[in-house]
Amino acid sequence: MTQIDRYVLILFLRTVCVCFLSLAGIFIVFHAFTAMDDLIAQSKVGDSLPLVLAKFYGPYLLLLFDMTGTIITLMAFLFTAGWLRRTGELTATLSAGVSHGRILRPMVIASLAIISIQLANREWVIPRFRDSLTMKAKNLSGDIEQAVMPTYDQSSGILIEGDKLRTLGRVISRPNFRLYSEYAGFGDVLLAREAIWWDPEAMAEWRTEMGPTVPTRSNTASPQTTSTPSTPSGMDGKRSSWTDLAGRTGMPEVTGYLLQGVRRPEQLDSVPSAGLSSREDLVIFTPADQPWLGPTECFVATSIHPNMLQTQDTATKLASVMELAGRVRNPAVHSSMALRTTTHERIVRAPLDFALILLVLPMVVNRRGRKLFVLIGSAVGLIIAFFALKTIASALGGSTTMVTPGIAAWIPLLIIGPLAYSRYRHVQTV
Repeated sequence: MTQIDRYVLILFLRTVCVCFLSLAGIFIVFHAFTAMDDLIAQSKVGDSLPLVLAKFYGPYLLLLFDMTGTIITLMAFLFTAGWLRRTGELTATLSAGVSHGRILRPMVIASLAIISIQLANREWVIPRFRDSLTMKAKNLSGDIEQAVMPTYDQSSGILIEGDKLRTLGRVISRPNFRLYSEYAGFGDVLLAREAIWWDPEAMAEWRTEMGPTVPTRSNTASPQTTSTPSTPSGMDGKRSSWTDLAGRTGMPEVTGYLLQGVRRPEQLDSVPSAGLSSREDLVIFTPADQPWLGPTECFVATSIHPNMLQTQDTATKLASVMELAGRVRNPAVHSSMALRTTTHERIVRAPLDFALILLVLPMVVNRRGRKLFVLIGSAVGLIIAFFALKTIASALGGSTTMVTPGIAAWIPLLIIGPLAYSRYRHVQTV
C-alpha cells in the first residue's frame, strides 16, 4: 500500500465514522428526551448511568449500523472524492498517469470490508440482542411480556396458544394447547399454569458457558420438586426461565415444552403418554410412565420455537439466515411466500449492497465537472430506484404466483450486478 493509498483510505474511513457517529448521536439525543427518566431510574437501582445507556443503546446502534452502513459508505465515496477534487489532490494524481480506478481502489476494498462487517453483525451479533431490541427503557433489566401468536404444529396436530409470552425466559404463561389430532385420554385441550421451552442443544451450550456452577438434581416427583397449580409463578420474586431446567435430569433429547401446573386433563398421572399413528415417537409425555415428570407436569414434543410465537415481526427481521432457513425447512410450520422471499433476500443482500456501491463509481469520476450537491442528488435518485426495484421484486415473490420467491429475490442482483461490474471495469481505464 502506497502513501497515497493510506491517505485516501484514512480520509474515507474518517468520513464513514463521522457520518455514522453523527447519525447515531442524533438518534440517541432525540430518543433520550423521551426515555431519560426511565434510564435514570434504572441507574438508581442497578448499574451506573453510562453503563445503562450502553446496555440500552448499544444493540440499537448495531441495528442502526446494519440499516444505514451501505448508504453511509456510498455517501462517503462521494464526499471523499469531492474533497480530493476540491483540494486539487485528485487532479495532481491523475496528471501523474494514475487512473481513477487505481485511486479509488482503497475505498472499494474498504467498502467491501464494511459490508462484510455488516454481514457478520447481521448474522451473528444482532440475533443475540433480539430480546433487548424489543424492550423499553423501563424494562431494561426485566423479561417483558407480549401476546402469543397462535401457531399450528402440522406434524403433531397441536395448536399452540397462551396468555403471554416471555421471550427472554422462553416461557408461555397459561398455555392453551388445542389438540386437533387424536390423543387417547387427553380430550381436546391441554391447560396449564406455564410452559417452559426445552432445547437440549441450546441447554448443552448454555451449560458449557456456565461451567460447573450449574446444579444438578433428579426430576422424580416430590413435593419439593413439583409445582402445584395453586402456586403462582414468581411468588418468591423469581420468574421461571428455560435455564431453570438446566439442573433437571432425564429430560428427553427432543425439543418441546414442559407444561407445569396442568389443569386439564385431570388425573394426569393416570393418563399414559401418547403419540400419533403416523409417528413412531411420543408427542405427549405424562408422569404415568415417565418418572422424571411430576404429578402435574407433562411434556409436549414440538419444533415450534418461542420465537415463532412472537406477535412482533422482530423474530423475522432480526433472525439470522440460518434461523430463517431452518424455519422454512421445518415441516411442523407453514412457511409463507413472504418468509421464503425474505430468506433469499437475506442471502443476496451483501453482494447486492456491494453492487450498489459500485454503481456510484461513474459519479465519483465526474468528468463533466458537476458540483458535489448535484452528485449527491443523483446518488439519492439512484438509491431510490434501487430500493424501488427491491420492493417490486419482493412484492412479486411474496404476494403473487408470477415468480418463485427465489427468483424474485435474485432479480435485483441479476439486473444490477452486470451493470455494476461494467461500470467498475470502465472506471479502471478512465
